Amino acid sequence: MKIGELLKKEIFSISFEFFPPKDELGEKQLFETVKKLEVLKPTFVSVTYGAGGSTRDRTRSVVKKIHEDTNLTVMAHLTCIAHTKEELIEILQDYKNIGIENILALRGDVPRDKPDWRPPKGACKYAKELVLLIREKFGDFFSIGVASYPEGHPESPNLEWEVRYFKEKVEAGADFSITQMFFINEYYYRFVEMCQRAGINIPIIPGIMPITNFKQVKKFASLCGATIPQSLIEKMEKVEEDPEEVKKIGIDFAINQCLDLIEHGVPGLHFYTLNKSDATIKIYEAIKSYLPRPSLPA
Repeated sequence: MKIGELLKKEIFSISFEFFPPKDELGEKQLFETVKKLEVLKPTFVSVTYGAGGSTRDRTRSVVKKIHEDTNLTVMAHLTCIAHTKEELIEILQDYKNIGIENILALRGDVPRDKPDWRPPKGACKYAKELVLLIREKFGDFFSIGVASYPEGHPESPNLEWEVRYFKEKVEAGADFSITQMFFINEYYYRFVEMCQRAGINIPIIPGIMPITNFKQVKKFASLCGATIPQSLIEKMEKVEEDPEEVKKIGIDFAINQCLDLIEHGVPGLHFYTLNKSDATIKIYEAIKSYLPRPSLPA
């Protein structure tokens, strides 16, 4: 099923994100997680793609296995900055042949440890160029999602610039967006309001990162520029040596965050699972009675 079409039907979307594991043990854990989360009947799941194409084969393998071995709609992430257009077309054609209809089109991160690195000749240097390429070569076969940044991309000088660039991706042919993780809902509401004023009318699905490992998420947040509320930081720091208490506080915070988002009429919730199911299931069980519409059509 195409995600963009489901969202047009005002389906409230529940979705989960996975990353391709590095070894057999990681793969076993991932598919145990997939099996547990499949029971929740999400609208879709997605699989990340390493910067520079570093997980190309593993991403494809996981996407293909989920597509063939489960009843889940799966979206493949695709970063473009390290590929030529010919390579991107080859990857997309392969996904089309497999039967994958949903792509999250991303630029990808510039390698931090290679200051002289440059994209290969003929690369798509921005996500909007990848969206244009997909539409040019494949028409409407793929439903295309893009990323959005409620607090601004780390490279953005300000939010006005962020919204302007986001609009370019929408005008290139994006159907929907998933946000970078955030922990302060007011930033999301402000961003959506700015987008609406700019004439952007695609669904903007909030990305939720349950904090189950404080040090790990704090690192993620610093890299992407997501603000963790000071009150939450103080709570976490008091129990930092107690993993179970950290997890409990993180899950409770995510539950309240999701309930507030639902009350404000968001089009869905996208959970960054880190290939684990426990926290996501607990959050879902706590919020499911508040969901405004079924996550899939009857």
